[in-house]
Amino acid sequence: MHDPSTHIRHIFVEECCSELADTRAILARAAGIPVTLLPDRQPPPVGIDDFPQNLTEGKRNLYLCRNRGRFLKTCPATRHYRCCGYHVLNIGAGCPMDCVYCILQAYLNNPCLSFFVNSEDLFAELDSVPRDRFLRIGTGEFTDSMALDRLTGLSARLVEFFADRDNMVLELKSKAVVVDHLRHLRHRGRTIMAWSLNSPRVVAREEIRTAPLAARLDAAARCAEWGYPLAFHFDPIVYHEGWQEEYETTIEALFARVPAERIAWISLGGLRYLPQLSVIAGGRFPGSAIFHEEFVPGLDGKQRYFRRRRAELYRHIGALLRRHAHPHTCIYFCMESDEIWRETFGYTPEERDGLPAMLDRTARMFRA
Repeated sequence: MHDPSTHIRHIFVEECCSELADTRAILARAAGIPVTLLPDRQPPPVGIDDFPQNLTEGKRNLYLCRNRGRFLKTCPATRHYRCCGYHVLNIGAGCPMDCVYCILQAYLNNPCLSFFVNSEDLFAELDSVPRDRFLRIGTGEFTDSMALDRLTGLSARLVEFFADRDNMVLELKSKAVVVDHLRHLRHRGRTIMAWSLNSPRVVAREEIRTAPLAARLDAAARCAEWGYPLAFHFDPIVYHEGWQEEYETTIEALFARVPAERIAWISLGGLRYLPQLSVIAGGRFPGSAIFHEEFVPGLDGKQRYFRRRRAELYRHIGALLRRHAHPHTCIYFCMESDEIWRETFGYTPEERDGLPAMLDRTARMFRA
């Protein structure tokens, strides 16, 4: 089974964290991987001085450290596009998988993977959320939710915690398929298992060390059998030769393998990136052509496909999804304008109480 954590070759531990329960549990699961203790706040060496090539080497190193800030934050959205009102639970940074388009290449200045082992502070912060607030929370913003779970074991603890919270829903979003340890957990529909999907060509050429498409869908089908709600994210949608047939292949495979009634939501988002990402990714992946298309600066400062091309992609993929999706599944755009919403779906989120309310209603439908 595809397990990205097997890519780890060295574990570094911040000295102040060496005796924490999470650290001891992770090192026990990682028996045989060399471990080095580092002074507090000292990042691990990666062995290569040239940026961005040290990003590649850094993905083999895991740094167990303390989060000295807040764990729970609002999604870093922009006022120029419709945001879903998501909250990010920051469990670490970096990913052992290596997608060409990954925006973390331009965000993170430490190439090493990091995982926060002061989980008692994480759970205390979650416990302090007022019970009259309903939050959709995900761990997949600055890392992949499940890529290191064989080592960290955090997702199972989160599933059990959220099972007793009426005012929260957890989304675990991944391109990995490490899920068997979640099979017998009491989740009560409070955890939504989610996968990023793409065309077969993009998965094969641009999503390095990720699970194959069929394996992701098999993992989703198993989670559906265990009673978990599901979600899928077509983000980023990448324009390429034969994209219509390729995305149709993915969508047909999705609904052939996964029960439509178990899907809470599906998001769509075209490829967008900070300008420096094309330079960084171009240096690391010279064989990729995804940044060679025509792009225009968006209102958020990111490069985007021209509106006409985005609308073309969304109309085609949206129509394929609506052909198969259950009526209760919320199909939505991640960070798009009202103009795109109306042109593609015939309405804007505000006409349905806003995108956060649309997703909140859907999440509540699946809770036991």
